[in-house]
Amino acid sequence: MIQCPKCESENIKPNGFRRNKHKADKRRYICECGYSFSIESEEDSTYITEDELVIENVRFKKQTQRFQDSNRVERKAFREYARVENAVSEYNKQLISILEKYNLASFTIKHDDRDSKAAGIFQLSDLHFNELVNLVNNKYDFPIAAKRCKKFVTKAIKYFKLFNVSSVLIACSGDFLNSDRRIDELLNQATNRSKATFLAVQILEQVIIELNQHFNISVMSVSGNESRIHKDWEWSDALATDNYDFTIFNILRMLFRNSEGVHFIIGENSVEQVVEIGGQNVLVLHGINMKSKTEESIQNLMGKYSAKGIEIDFVIYGHYHSARLGDFYARSSSMVGSNDYSDKGLGLIGSASQNIHVIYNKNERDSIKIDLQDTTGIEGYDITKELEAYNAKSLDKVRKQETIFKIVI
Repeated sequence: MIQCPKCESENIKPNGFRRNKHKADKRRYICECGYSFSIESEEDSTYITEDELVIENVRFKKQTQRFQDSNRVERKAFREYARVENAVSEYNKQLISILEKYNLASFTIKHDDRDSKAAGIFQLSDLHFNELVNLVNNKYDFPIAAKRCKKFVTKAIKYFKLFNVSSVLIACSGDFLNSDRRIDELLNQATNRSKATFLAVQILEQVIIELNQHFNISVMSVSGNESRIHKDWEWSDALATDNYDFTIFNILRMLFRNSEGVHFIIGENSVEQVVEIGGQNVLVLHGINMKSKTEESIQNLMGKYSAKGIEIDFVIYGHYHSARLGDFYARSSSMVGSNDYSDKGLGLIGSASQNIHVIYNKNERDSIKIDLQDTTGIEGYDITKELEAYNAKSLDKVRKQETIFKIVI
């Protein structure tokens, strides 16, 4: 009979095993006095009941299986991660190799700006290139977007020449592509985002080339919320650049590499950027952080930068799809105009427009809203071949809807 070495009591119970790498496992016991001990004798194995042995074996097998499952999941996750990383790396290499074959520098011009009396800002905001709108009062798809961009460039050139502008900043304030996070947005896509990216690049490269025929061009961009690749909008630069606006901007930058008349500005902040033009510090942002009290929000922004030692003269943004011109700020509308959400969800009527600005000196500037809703007689930029190649959805492929129910008797 086994006794407790401490109190010599025989009222003891089995208490598992003491593991030993080099010898057989030793049976452990616990006494009613709380003292735990193991037996050195080989005979202690006789005290192991069959039920106890089964329990210990099951416990050991479960632990082993848990380790095996954990290793299997880890190995599977690593394989999938490695495959995705290899695929993306190879995709990037092939994409870069394709883009390197094309160089638009030969189409650009470096202009003499000695007689310049002003500088211009050509703001591109909320283009939503891949959105499809088929309302009674508004239509929008890639061909219409190409026409509205062409009209914007044509009218902007006239205004800039009128005021003897020689240098123009193309300020891209976000949302080149439309979101597809919600079901209604997904159903109203003209094509998927990958295809839309290259269609957007083709339209914008023609915008840049035509403006550059008359002016020296600088291009800068901030990221919008609708073009994000990640599900949620974040303020960190790492996630803000996980964005199709950032992708399109950098594809264009690569296509226009080594251009003398077209310069791309690379900012440290992908959400907000300050650009000095004509002696004025202009803050460019998308506008998702702007509140309902616009003037108060502008003052807060200026105060934030003033605390950093940067005096802001003018703020431009978009996001709200509604144009508004103020003394120290200007909000651009969208290239789309009314869509299903604004028309049926909010009960608002919008109009397609974009803004331009003329900077004369440190203390003087003009802001002009360019109406782009009507494109009658406008021949848009060339995207026909790409539409055929991508088989993109357009208004021509959408079933026409009756706007009035008719009862025939």
